[in-house]
Amino acid sequence: MSTYERVAELPVEIDSYAMEGLSIQPSPDFERLTTVIQVLCDGLAGNGEDITYEGLDAIALQDAGPVHDLSGPRTIGELCDLIGSLDLFPSPPEREVSRLYRRWAFESAALDLALKQADTTLSQYLDMELKPLTFVASMGLRGPDGGSDINTLRAKLDVYPELQFKLDPALDWDDAFVADLAATGAVNTLDLKGQYKGTVVDIDTDPALYRRLADAFPDAWLEDPDINAETREILAPHMDRVTWDAPIHSVADIEALEHKPKVINIKPSRMGGLESTFDAYDYCEREGIGAYGGGQWELGVGREQIQYLAALFHPDNPNDTAPRGYNEAVPEPGLPTSPMQVPQIGFGIPH
Repeated sequence: MSTYERVAELPVEIDSYAMEGLSIQPSPDFERLTTVIQVLCDGLAGNGEDITYEGLDAIALQDAGPVHDLSGPRTIGELCDLIGSLDLFPSPPEREVSRLYRRWAFESAALDLALKQADTTLSQYLDMELKPLTFVASMGLRGPDGGSDINTLRAKLDVYPELQFKLDPALDWDDAFVADLAATGAVNTLDLKGQYKGTVVDIDTDPALYRRLADAFPDAWLEDPDINAETREILAPHMDRVTWDAPIHSVADIEALEHKPKVINIKPSRMGGLESTFDAYDYCEREGIGAYGGGQWELGVGREQIQYLAALFHPDNPNDTAPRGYNEAVPEPGLPTSPMQVPQIGFGIPH
């Protein structure tokens, strides 16, 4: 049986569901909103988190309230089928990919409840060991003046000298800046953002920057490059280090890649549901492809859930799932360090 087939057999009973809005304002011009989905039955609550980025979509969901009847399904498989048939958006989302994010929130909440009702955890149910989680911290290097500033990275290394990073390169990373950055020995992954179009994280494709990065960081993963006529030649000797995130929503997307990756970023919320997520884990195991997890600005239980899945299915890879405290400009001492034991928050016991 596939992992999903095993999970789909889990009994579940749902009486109702509720929602709680979370928010944080990391900068004066940006407020992050997410929605915790709680599915409820007989005093137990299963939790998931909708990480849809557009604030208006989150507000519309919370204002509409619990309008769907989720009480019919008797197994997780039936619940997933029901969720797949519903329109979870009171009005059309600003971006279609948000439908996947919201579906994951409802299905992960139901899985959490089902495991609590069975008085077990996902690790126990699947008879898999929950191992210490290797993680990296993700960040850009924008300084106070808007340009790149290596001191934003050094401020974190001063507190956690062994911390490894997934960084977002910028067009102002010249030879001197890249050399200083390479000298830290702290760069694990470079997120080139070449697969994002029409978003605030877009970056223009600069073949010279690609060459500079590939040469200066010979051991770093190169995530989501824009492969075009100019960059293809530059990346050709480094394809074993090229990995993908934004284009991956299903096993079919992995199969369609021009080159079989050594590792790939599987974000459960981006996969859109339990079946697609667990099928991707199974596929990668069969094909000898390593997986790593990635965060999407979770503010609540969603962060602990992706840490849990990473510790279960791919604990030793560079998971972009660092504890939230590492998002601070200067993280406080005493945070868990990599590899860490993940907290049991979500996907089963404790009640």
